[in-house]
Amino acid sequence: MNLEMMAVRFRRFAAEECRGSSGLYEQLSLAIAEDGELLALCSFAKKGQPVPNLLFGAVHYLLLKGSGHELREYYPSLTANPRNKEEAFLPFKDFCRTYREEIISLLQSKLVQTNEVGRCAYLYPAFCHIYRTAAKPLACIEIGTSAGLLLFWDQYSYSYGTGEVFGNASSEVRIRGEIRGGSFPAMEKDPPPVSHRIGLDLHILDLSDPEDELWLLALIWPEHEERRELFFKASRLAKEAALQLIEGDGVALLPRIAGQIPADSALCIFHTHVANQIPREGKIRLLKEIETIGKRRDVFHLYNNIADGELHLDYFINGQKIEKTIGKTAGHGRWFEWGI
Repeated sequence: MNLEMMAVRFRRFAAEECRGSSGLYEQLSLAIAEDGELLALCSFAKKGQPVPNLLFGAVHYLLLKGSGHELREYYPSLTANPRNKEEAFLPFKDFCRTYREEIISLLQSKLVQTNEVGRCAYLYPAFCHIYRTAAKPLACIEIGTSAGLLLFWDQYSYSYGTGEVFGNASSEVRIRGEIRGGSFPAMEKDPPPVSHRIGLDLHILDLSDPEDELWLLALIWPEHEERRELFFKASRLAKEAALQLIEGDGVALLPRIAGQIPADSALCIFHTHVANQIPREGKIRLLKEIETIGKRRDVFHLYNNIADGELHLDYFINGQKIEKTIGKTAGHGRWFEWGI
């Protein structure tokens, strides 16, 4: 990728993802887009990775590990009284120069595997819809599972500004979401039953490994204290629960794993903000695999970022395919639209 294309990525990241969410990353992204040295540094990132997230994650990771560099004074995650974000770029650039080799190593070895618990705000009503359609316990297979935190969607509680609480009302993982538009989803007060939780990923992150847990923490943006709190609470829950995580190519593994799910469970294959990292031929292969499975049994596919950023639900019932668009979602699950 040439430097101009890299610059476009950072400008787009600033405008479409950071604005209104992370003032620090917005300011830094716009400045990086004009800096050839830092754009060249980003060229070390693995192909297919969302480069801004990866660079910011690498820098945040090194700061969280204990770097005493001046840059930490601009990060709300590291200081109670952060300095003016408009003045952060020069310290950021100096940090990248000082820790250049460490950053390159991280860009070459790490993946953006943001295990964002907040996305369960829209997964919960989607799984309720699947359960009402299938009338069977749900066998959940997540592609790009990271550390598997989204597989515990039924163990969290949810509120949507109505005063009602859905899901596991006693859970300490309390997720708040905003439903935009004119349609409110029909949801089960108590969570639908889950028969299987299986996560597939090229690189499984182990929450019992301090380095893996620190990388996941580094991927959370500096201003997002509520996200950090949810991550720690969900992480504690996951460490104590049973979960099957399998390392490998999720698309290649899918036929075998799906074949192990008994007919008395509804097969639910899902992934969020993962398909953008899958090459085009891999996306085509994934859709073909699900279609093949759908000829043998009922299957539900919940996803985004294959053709666009909206949340979709495709399913095969008695071999017949039904496609539904649920709607737009915020990247970290703060809000979503409901269109089915």
